[in-house]
Amino acid sequence: MQNLDEIENLIKLISKLPGLGPKSAKRIVLKLINNRDELIKPMAKTLAEVYKNISRCKICGTLKLTSIECSYNECKILEKKYDKICVVENISDQWSIEDSNIYKGYFHILGGTITSVGQKKEDLLINSLVDRVKNDKIEEVILATSATVEGQTTAYYIQDSLKDTDVKITKLAQGLPVGGEIESLDDGTLFSAFKNRSKINSNTN
Repeated sequence: MQNLDEIENLIKLISKLPGLGPKSAKRIVLKLINNRDELIKPMAKTLAEVYKNISRCKICGTLKLTSIECSYNECKILEKKYDKICVVENISDQWSIEDSNIYKGYFHILGGTITSVGQKKEDLLINSLVDRVKNDKIEEVILATSATVEGQTTAYYIQDSLKDTDVKITKLAQGLPVGGEIESLDDGTLFSAFKNRSKINSNTN
């Protein structure tokens, strides 16, 4: 194999994607090269458009058009008003829950967990979650973090951060296996976890 810098750089980038290693990345790159007009050209255009036009909301963490400016009192991403927020770790978790049609309400995407490698508390959108609860007349916060040590640690920290508010705090219950991640759960498991969610005491020290 020739040492072509452009190809090597592309393989390195693709191998950073979830579930892909160097061998899988090489196969993908070869597929792209063999279908230049059908794949590479439109993909390059689409990636440029996504980079330019799509960003994460600095308040709730969900994906939005860069041109949309959001505020605490008026969500311009969703027209309908809700009184509850479901807190998840990543956008993939939001998509999984939305696809199941189990939950109707706002989402709050943290962007990771407190104990994730290289992740700091200040990097997560926990402060903005507290502000949303105070400003948007939220009655319930559903903690839908994963049943991992990292996810539960983050949930406890959020619970403590909301202790000075009157909001009802619940967590996903039956059906959520220990160590399980939200995006990997099937619809039936998610339905059970949401339906049987339990209230937790936000004033616990």
